[in-house]
Amino acid sequence: MSATGVVECSSSLMARNGESFAGLHVTVDLYGAKNLDSIQSIDGVMRECIEACGATLLHIHLHHFTPNNGVTGVAVLAESHISVHTWPERNFAAFDIFMCGDSKPEKAIRILEERLLADKVDFNVLKRGISLT
Repeated sequence: MSATGVVECSSSLMARNGESFAGLHVTVDLYGAKNLDSIQSIDGVMRECIEACGATLLHIHLHHFTPNNGVTGVAVLAESHISVHTWPERNFAAFDIFMCGDSKPEKAIRILEERLLADKVDFNVLKRGISLT
């Protein structure tokens, strides 16, 4: 963070294998997952993902839903965001991870699987903004 309180992303574009694009968008669906009704658990796993991906946390806001105690929320990052919505009664969670610059959002997949004890994980990785260059 600069002296003025402004956080800057190290690069507005992401570069991989000779290509430049806005960033990577990773969607992760976790089936048979646990601890999905705990804001503390979701907060902790999101923070671990942010650190492992090399991103910069600006703010996390999580909220409980009733009656199932599902958790929804977002971590706002200098590099973009991670959002989550959980269905504890179905042991399912959906994460949306978008990052730019030098971050590595794909590193979050294994962390989410292991920390939330998922039986099955489906994920997609999409390059966003490929026509910018």
